[in-house]
Amino acid sequence: MPPAAGKTFQNFIHSSVLMGSSKHLVGKHPAWFAAPLLPYRYHRRLLREYLHLISPSSLTTADAQVSSRVPLPGLRLCHVRAYSPTSLARAVLPGTLEEAKTNAMQLEILRKKLEEQGISCGSCKPGQYTRMLCPKEKNTERIFYGLDDIKQATDIIIVEGEIDKLSLEEAGFRNCVSVPDGAPAQVSKNLPEEREDTKYQYLWNCKEYLEKASRIILATDSDKPGQALAEELARRLGKERCWRVTWPKKNNVEVFKDANEVLMCLGADAVRRAIEDAELYPIKGLFRFSSYFHEIDSYYNLSHGNELGVTTGWSGVDEFYRVVPGELTIVTGVPNSGKSEWIDALLCNLNEAAGWTFALCSMENKVREHARKLLEKHIKKPFFNARYGASFERMTIEDLEQGKEWLDNTFHLIRCEDDCLPSINWVLNLAKAAVLRHGVRGLVIDPYNELDHQRQSNQTETEYVSQMLTKIKRFAQHHSCHVWFVAHPRQLQNWTGSAPNLYDISGSAHFMNKCDNGVVIHRNRDESAGPLDSVKVCVRKVRNKVAGKIGDAFLSYDSPCAEYRTPNRRDFGKCLMGVTDCSLPPCQNTLRPFFISFV
Repeated sequence: MPPAAGKTFQNFIHSSVLMGSSKHLVGKHPAWFAAPLLPYRYHRRLLREYLHLISPSSLTTADAQVSSRVPLPGLRLCHVRAYSPTSLARAVLPGTLEEAKTNAMQLEILRKKLEEQGISCGSCKPGQYTRMLCPKEKNTERIFYGLDDIKQATDIIIVEGEIDKLSLEEAGFRNCVSVPDGAPAQVSKNLPEEREDTKYQYLWNCKEYLEKASRIILATDSDKPGQALAEELARRLGKERCWRVTWPKKNNVEVFKDANEVLMCLGADAVRRAIEDAELYPIKGLFRFSSYFHEIDSYYNLSHGNELGVTTGWSGVDEFYRVVPGELTIVTGVPNSGKSEWIDALLCNLNEAAGWTFALCSMENKVREHARKLLEKHIKKPFFNARYGASFERMTIEDLEQGKEWLDNTFHLIRCEDDCLPSINWVLNLAKAAVLRHGVRGLVIDPYNELDHQRQSNQTETEYVSQMLTKIKRFAQHHSCHVWFVAHPRQLQNWTGSAPNLYDISGSAHFMNKCDNGVVIHRNRDESAGPLDSVKVCVRKVRNKVAGKIGDAFLSYDSPCAEYRTPNRRDFGKCLMGVTDCSLPPCQNTLRPFFISFV
């Protein structure tokens, strides 16, 4: 309970003790109790002069224990500090012998008033801390210090100690209270029920005062315990009405600890600015656009260089689909259409154009088979002297060694060597490790039906697929990693040879609904309809219009025959590239290498 105007400071101390508004009786300086008839504002001025005048260089060894805050004792302890008249005259108000006598008289006044409360100070010595049991405070109700100051307040400031409250009063804020028990070492894991919340029982005891507040400013200390206290208070008071004070910086590294330190070093105006500049207490999951302005600016300025998507390596495909970090692309197509071959070729292009590296979870491929396919695309020579390579010479030992080094630097394998099938959580956990450890930019999961899809008995397949795709998208977004997820269409009854669509994927329509990009890879199987080496890339969904649009692109597998590599064959540019200008080299719209054959 703060003193009213004209009320003496010693009466304030007595009334506070008797009412139980503080758990500690602190005698820090006899000047506080000078001139019994002087108004309270004079004592506040003396306090301020005391805080500014005192310094370690002006103290003796015995006085060196003086600080801007007296350590708080236990619940039932009374804490009294006494000083010798000579040290007070030297440390606080250097002056005449008359002043020293006045200080000694004030100390005696304090001693008598404490004895009136049953507190004997006979064993107290100047320059020492003395701890004793307080006769008035056993089992008292725990409340805020200065509770009456917020009786009618809609804005409340909560600080960590009594001296901080007094410091805020010096800055002009009377609607302030202090917690009675200091700060915890860390934030508790669980929030207890009200009747079990003994550490913060003072909040519940002062509930009627706090319910009226629409804005609560937490001005706790800047150290770790002070921030833990702010979190504990905000959890109980409601973060939606809490604001947080950030104390000014001392230098590029350190921050002032509390209101008292700011008052002593920077003055009342700095304390006032810190309170007025308090910010909304952060609520997990709730943000303002201003929190992302730096990201928006970076996006506008194309600071990362891939905001518009990374080229696929095929000019015909880039018109409809470019690869954006953090997105999910679903790839589907009937068996033997070339889904995996197209993705492998795409990864090689991305590595060559942008230096991307990848994590591969390709469960249908043996490691050696997958390595052969990737090496042929990178080196542009067949792995074997076999039929599919026609007359082209296989890669040399030197080519192989260079290719092996490229494989090791570009790809990281996610493989389950056990008999059981891997779950999507298992795959994503390893992919996260690959992102953090190796900086991979892309993840391939091929195919969906090779994963373990155990689900709860009350969960439908549609619900399971929706949850699974949400996890994959969250992984992609959080780690800025593009994910290609291959999923086969369900069995197509009476299939006529046309390309399937994303809604034909086995399991759920969510494959279409939740992906960022949907691509169908389709291969022509009817010679009368066009070249058999033509591959149709059907872009059926693009969420990000900056990076693509819905449409079809045509690619061709390079042929070992020279006639297949000329733009004049069957009007190659018009038929396969989808453009009338045939001046573009055919390799820009071809799948590499040119030894791929479909069986």
